[in-house]
Amino acid sequence: MDVPLAHLDRPFDYLVPAEWDEAAQPGTRVRVRFAGQLVAGWLLARAGSSEHPGKLTYLDKVVSPERVLTAEVRTLARAVADRYAGSLADVLRLAVPPRHARVERESAPAAADCPAAETPAAPPPSSAGPAGWGSYPAGAAFLRALAAGRAPRAVWSALAGEEWPARLAEAVAAAVAADRGAVVVVPDARDLDRLDAALTAVLGPGRHVTLSAALGPARRYRAFLAASRESVPVVIGTRAAMFAPVRRLGLVVIWDDGDDLHAEPRAPYPHARDVLLTRARLADAAVLVAGHSRTAEAQLLLETGWAREIAADRETVRARTPRVTPTGDDPQLARDPAAATARLPSLAWEAARAALRDQTPVLVQVPRRGYLPAVACADCRTPGRCPHCAGPLALTSARAVPACRWCGRVAVGYTCPHCAGRRLRASVVGARRTAEELGRAFPDTPVRTSGREEVLPRVPGGAGLVIATPGAEPVAEGGYGAVLLLDSWALLTRADLRAGEEALRRWLTAAALARPAAAGGRVVVVADGSLAPVQALLRWDPGWFATRELAERRELGFPPAARMASLTGTAEAVADLLAAARLPAGAELLGPVPAGPDQERMLVRVPRARAAPLAAALHSAAAVRTARKAAEPVRIQVDPLALF
Repeated sequence: MDVPLAHLDRPFDYLVPAEWDEAAQPGTRVRVRFAGQLVAGWLLARAGSSEHPGKLTYLDKVVSPERVLTAEVRTLARAVADRYAGSLADVLRLAVPPRHARVERESAPAAADCPAAETPAAPPPSSAGPAGWGSYPAGAAFLRALAAGRAPRAVWSALAGEEWPARLAEAVAAAVAADRGAVVVVPDARDLDRLDAALTAVLGPGRHVTLSAALGPARRYRAFLAASRESVPVVIGTRAAMFAPVRRLGLVVIWDDGDDLHAEPRAPYPHARDVLLTRARLADAAVLVAGHSRTAEAQLLLETGWAREIAADRETVRARTPRVTPTGDDPQLARDPAAATARLPSLAWEAARAALRDQTPVLVQVPRRGYLPAVACADCRTPGRCPHCAGPLALTSARAVPACRWCGRVAVGYTCPHCAGRRLRASVVGARRTAEELGRAFPDTPVRTSGREEVLPRVPGGAGLVIATPGAEPVAEGGYGAVLLLDSWALLTRADLRAGEEALRRWLTAAALARPAAAGGRVVVVADGSLAPVQALLRWDPGWFATRELAERRELGFPPAARMASLTGTAEAVADLLAAARLPAGAELLGPVPAGPDQERMLVRVPRARAAPLAAALHSAAAVRTARKAAEPVRIQVDPLALF
């Protein structure tokens, strides 16, 4: 039943009236009466008898005869619920989009969204040339295994400048040629558009559908039905596609698994990577974890032997990557003593000028969006805080009045509480202020911004400046002549377990858009060259950094070397849940730490071998609390991205 109560996370038996006998099939939506109310539910199976000793109630209604919950997805949903200490109803809410009656009644779905089933199968992919999978020693073997119907598992480190949508399309085509289906998950709509175009070019029109929450209810449900009705063999999308019902699943792919967009913000908070890995295990399907960077979780797959590495040799890497230079090493400090403190050192200016002289675009990555997201007193450097809620003050333009980023109140006539100063200075510079400054420095050069307000998919070649926040970097025709990575401290100094990993991922994603060094491509990172993420960027070796990161987490006992659960709520609620939980042997309690107003967070750590007992114990404890109708909820997250 679609009831978000942990103690009701089990199937219930009902009688099927004769009038609904034909329509009531496994996988259909139904309505039943429970505790005096009509609730939605799923018909999981039909049986001739019931083990329930009491009297059974009849189904109230079969909402639709459409069998949208397949047996494979139902098994997967149960496994995901058990993995994340959640309930089956919560997972099914993520797996199956809301019903759209008009779309269901359509006799023939529109060709643009739901291709017909009789579309001819795609031909087997041709052997990859030097610019394709042939650039990777194990790439061709991976495609041959897919075409033969086997289930290889690989972690792919893409080269700089790689047309990764084309490579993923070739892998999907190999699986389709073996009469197997495929599911591909990418972080955002911009990546989805690129992959959509590549798949259309390789498979032809009408062989795949896209699933994304941004499509709207009708288009999303139409695409879902195309997969459910086995009209298409391939589904691509954002994390909404990880549960897509694909016939004879043969390949699951996730691109850039370190992106936090892959983490579902709704209960039970599954991560797309773990869902796809679980799905591949259950369906005996091939796996491809791909990206320019590599997470510690992907490295663990390699070190345990569960997956094989697909990476280019060092000679190919050197030929394909741009020249990367840090600004904080000794030679640069000798030439420019201010490079250690300057936001845009002379080396970065020189790289930008050289690229613009060569009529090539320049990409400037700025970690913070907005104009001046943080300001401070110009006299004593005390951070500007809101007098009402103590939130950070920010400026939205050069002529704007300081306003609080938390409560939105305007701080007219702000006075520093420490020195009574009235002047403010920038303490953090955003993308729009950076664009304004560079526009003045290069007055005859067009300046474009790509960020939250507007994300540019592509920019033309030729001289120009592109100021982008991480994740919004557009592709440039012919590649960028220079890529400037500013404000590295904003990424490296975050109080986050994954700060270094995330910084390297964002840098590699931006640097991969530059031209090769042989074509004049340069990357300037405003950071000390001795830092481990910067060293990995200089050598273009994400595998080395992932190995180092995983070793450190093993030593400290952090995920993925161990399993952790985060319990967030009031102090009384968290203590109540822990008192009801029968934690497995060896479980460690870490905390509590503050987690917001009147909230605290407690961490529970266990070895990976005891992950399942931990999830079961927390789910049972949550069921006890809901059965007692506990007033204060507790948010349970297994292996959350943010631990502190």
